[in-house]
Amino acid sequence: MSSFKIFDIAGSGMNAQNLRLNIVSSNLANVDAVSSSMEETYRAREPVFRAMLDKLNHDAPAVGVSMAAVVESKAPLVREYAPDHAMADPDGYIYRPNVNAVEEMANMISASRSYQNNVEVLNSARQMMISTINLGR
Repeated sequence: MSSFKIFDIAGSGMNAQNLRLNIVSSNLANVDAVSSSMEETYRAREPVFRAMLDKLNHDAPAVGVSMAAVVESKAPLVREYAPDHAMADPDGYIYRPNVNAVEEMANMISASRSYQNNVEVLNSARQMMISTINLGR
């Protein structure tokens, strides 16, 4: 494996965590959304990642990560009795998203730290390459 592959791998990790942060932001932005039906209610979204394998050598370790899909959470929606609410259905219920703000904050911290770790990998690889070049002087 080329020494320069480390930049591609860390870059793909940074991209994946950036996409993950965007999904967390979307979930948090909709945490207080209200709807009058289950079909229209926002559902929390979750990223699905997959390892990118070397196309020439399938026995080699992964060469990065990519987002395979974004799926909706299977957690139940919140049905709340609020007959005086403007968005209430004929039975007096409103529907809230299945977004757990605490869980989303934990996801945000995890994604942010993973992104920072990939930045550190890039910085360390750059420093090692510079040190290697300076050995020849």
